[in-house]
Parts: sequence; structure tokens; C-alpha cells
Amino acid sequence: MRRPLVAGNWKMHGTRASVAELINGLRQQVLPAGVEVAVFPSCLHVVQVLDGLADKGVAIGAQNCAVDPAQGALTGEVAASQLQDAGCALVLVGHSERRLLLGETDVEVTRKFAAAQSCGLTPLLCVGETLVQREAGKTLEVVGAQLASVIEALGIEAFARAVVAYEPVWAIGSGLTASPEQAQLVHAAIRAQLAAQSAEVACAVRVLYGGSVKAANAAELFGMPDIDGGLVGGASLNADEFGAICRAAGS
Repeated sequence: MRRPLVAGNWKMHGTRASVAELINGLRQQVLPAGVEVAVFPSCLHVVQVLDGLADKGVAIGAQNCAVDPAQGALTGEVAASQLQDAGCALVLVGHSERRLLLGETDVEVTRKFAAAQSCGLTPLLCVGETLVQREAGKTLEVVGAQLASVIEALGIEAFARAVVAYEPVWAIGSGLTASPEQAQLVHAAIRAQLAAQSAEVACAVRVLYGGSVKAANAAELFGMPDIDGGLVGGASLNADEFGAICRAAGS
């Protein structure tokens, strides 16, 4: 039985004051014991959030890491080893905003995935298609290629210590959401692609849905057989909304 995971990606949001307010709101939430909850603050606020949620049972992740796992001469980057030292447990790799806006390639994403694992962090690999790609009928082709780049470089066993998030790019921050059936179709294809290499790994890996997840649609999405929780963007900046999404994953 896969334990659901709800992960809140705070993106490039937060001041010390607003993060303190969000921490306080999260501390008041009743979070279901059967659901793993994680938040991904900006790097500047990781320590503040770690301290603020230390006794809440919430895992803390980073939104990105360098391609090299060790410290070194790479100005402006943060190494996975530094994130692990700070207390992070997870790191996002391959988020669509980094792929599309910052030009991150599959090769770079794979290197970051490997760097995270080499330092004991769990990579949360993001895959997904744009609206143009979906309308061209290329959703499964695009998602499959993004997944294959990691499988081919690192082997299927790498996914025994990873999480996958399907985030249709056209649904991120747009208010649009893939229907539960649309999302399930892609999640099932992801699991089938992994199963072609290892049924055991495919059965155990958690595949999250990300793309305008809200309290109002969470239960229906999470009710699909291959959707194991959510990667939540804007809604994770509201403690009450995020708490409701977490409870939906546990229902």
C-alpha cells in the first residue's frame, strides 16, 4: 500500500514575516496520520521552516539543487550535500518552470536527480506536457521521454528511492485542471513504463498529480487508483486550504 504524499511547493514566495504566519497556520492544522506531508520553501526560508515545523511531522524539501552533489566553485548554486546538512529530506527536480523558463535539459535534470540521491535526499521528479504538446496528441510521448532519460542513465532501481509528479504544464497556475480521468491515464502510463523494467518498483513508487490542485478537486483526483497525492502550488500558501487537501488525501 503506497502512503499518500501531499507536497506544497511555495515557489518564489515568502518573506520572514509571511513564512512565520504560514508556519503558524500549518501548526494549527490537523494533518492525517496516514498521509506524508512535505513543504518546499525557498532556500532562504528552509531553516526557518525546519525550526518552525520541527515537531509537526512535516518533511522539508528544497525546490532545486546543483548538478554536482558536493560543495565547490559554483556561485549562486546550492549543493544537495548542503541541503542535506541543513535538514532537507527531499528536493524537486525538473519542475516545468525550470525546464521551460530556465532551459533545464533532461541531462541536467538527471544529474540533479543523481546528485540528490547521492546525498540521501529523495528526488521528486516532475514530468509533464505543454498545451501545444497535448493538443498535438503527444502527452504520453513527452512524459515518457522525460521519464526515460532518468531510467536510461540511472537504472530503474533509482526510482525505488524517488517520487514522480505528473504536472501538465497547461494546468499550472492557470486554474485549469486535468480531469481525474485525464490525470489517471497519464499516471497509469507512467507506472506501466516503470513496470516494463520492474513491477516491484512500479508498484511501490508514488506518482503525484500537480496542476491547480485545490481542496475542491483534491478528493476526486486522489480517488484515482494511480494518483498517490499531489504536488500543490498556489494553494499550499494558504494553510487552511493546504490542510484540507492533506485531509482529502487521507480520506
